[in-house]
Amino acid sequence: MKGRITVQLKAGVLDVEGTAIARALGSLGFTASEVRVGRVFEVELGPEVANDPAGAALVLTDMARKLLANPVMERFEVEVLDGASGAA
Repeated sequence: MKGRITVQLKAGVLDVEGTAIARALGSLGFTASEVRVGRVFEVELGPEVANDPAGAALVLTDMARKLLANPVMERFEVEVLDGASGAA
């Protein structure tokens, strides 16, 4: 079973990288009023949660809370993916 964790800065937290990207897009002729940068982690989960989507979601949430996201500045979302197709 696979999972996806998406981490982004919370609203109100200055996204310097996103601002630079929006400015660069503008210089290339694209219109982007705001760009927010984030990270996506795709995780192949172990056999202990192979047929347990609820358990997989708990493991992914634990990973995000303990290592992958800074709770002061970032928010995260977890998705349990079908291991065969990669679709939610």
